[in-house]
Amino acid sequence: MSLSVEVALARPGFTLDVGFDSPGGVTALFGRSGAGKSTIAGLLAGLVKPDRGRILIDGEVLVDTAAGVFVPPHRRRIGSVFQDGRLFPHLTVRRNLLYGAWFQGRQAGGKPLGAIVDLLGIAHLLDRRPATLSGGEKQRVAIGRALLMAPRLLVLDEPLAALDQARKDEILPYLERLRDEMRLPMVYVSHSRDEVVRLADQLVVIEAGKVVASGPIGEVSSRFDPGGGTEPGAVLAVTVEAIDPAHGLATLSFAGGTLCVPVGRLSVGQRLRLQIRARDVAIATTPPEGLSILNVLPATILDLAAAGPTAVGLRLDCGGTILVAQITRLSAETLALAPGQAVHALVKSVSFDRPPIE
Repeated sequence: MSLSVEVALARPGFTLDVGFDSPGGVTALFGRSGAGKSTIAGLLAGLVKPDRGRILIDGEVLVDTAAGVFVPPHRRRIGSVFQDGRLFPHLTVRRNLLYGAWFQGRQAGGKPLGAIVDLLGIAHLLDRRPATLSGGEKQRVAIGRALLMAPRLLVLDEPLAALDQARKDEILPYLERLRDEMRLPMVYVSHSRDEVVRLADQLVVIEAGKVVASGPIGEVSSRFDPGGGTEPGAVLAVTVEAIDPAHGLATLSFAGGTLCVPVGRLSVGQRLRLQIRARDVAIATTPPEGLSILNVLPATILDLAAAGPTAVGLRLDCGGTILVAQITRLSAETLALAPGQAVHALVKSVSFDRPPIE
């Protein structure tokens, strides 16, 4: 699925003027509250009309103000999930779910109720009403209702924002299953960096109604000038190779070597993504000895750039994986760092303050 957006609208005290393209997968709209992310979600779903612009999915025009085209929401085949779930309080979970199938007319390609119930683990909830559900359970039901509409795109507008961390940890694995097992394209609106790193393939950073960065998440995250309040860091795909229960550590492998992180609820063989923040990476020009830091990764400096009045940002090649580091300008000058130089990247295990879990 491809998505192309080029829209603008003006409201009292706020102007939105954005453009971005996505080849599919999970596209995250990321930025501070009030940046315009939810407005874009409404434009995609057809709940908001732009003043001007175009929206295309797989080449099909959903909106073209110049040509007078506006496909209504019920004909877009876009499923929407909101922060509050918006379930029908007078209906059981089963009937809430079946509303999605009825509304869509059970188009060819739609998943049957049983498959969606199993995917989301909600079989035990079918006869209950929304008032008796936890926040996480309500969101799983809302996702199920959207899936039963046989959408070609799922738009999730801050779906975890109202949940505590335990409920977020409950929901995220189901969203990952949608991404990995159903391969359902999603637009995911969030201001949580952890959620975005864990789920997104493409990242669109929104600031004050403008797109300030857009592209693959690894590329955008590693920039030192992405705007939108994002913090530079490398996104790594890793596999859990071993667990050390005595010390509460897990060994993760990736193309550039291995990392030790707090074990959390990780298990051997698990695949996940994590972000190493630039500010958590130190640099050594010789193999370090007598350190408490467990993660020492051989790397080569690709380039250096200013990262503020007193800081320098480094992009590092670590076995084909890009890492980034942010150090003081004084340190960079003292070590005489330069592109092509072999160095060692040092990452504290405790910098992974909340273990990435997928």
